[in-house]
Parts: sequence; C-alpha cells; structure tokens
Amino acid sequence: MKLWHKILITMIAMLITSYLAGRLWFNIFDFIIPSYIAGMVGGLAAIPVWELMRKISSKYP
Repeated sequence: MKLWHKILITMIAMLITSYLAGRLWFNIFDFIIPSYIAGMVGGLAAIPVWELMRKISSKYP
C-alpha cells in the first residue's frame, strides 16, 4: 500500500470519527462539542487505523 493511500484512509477515518463524536456528544449533552475534543477523538482513532494499514501492507507487499 502506498503512503498516500495510507494518509488518505487515515484522514477519512479521522474525519468520520470526529463527525460521529460530535453527533453523539450533541445527542447526549445537547450542546456542540468543543473542536479540540473532536480533534483529539479523531486523532486517537487514527492511531489504530494507521497500525492496521501498516500490518496489512507488511503482509501484502
């Protein structure tokens, strides 16, 4: 898997996770999530996605 594929998939995962965290936060607490918390959740979600892609690319060169 090429580097730009990994970066693109990781960015998509971060955006989707941040969006879903914002929707969930709003449904639970009835106010908008602070942007730094949404960014932190998205960044933390990117770590396992990146590691998974690293394992996949080492398995299938």
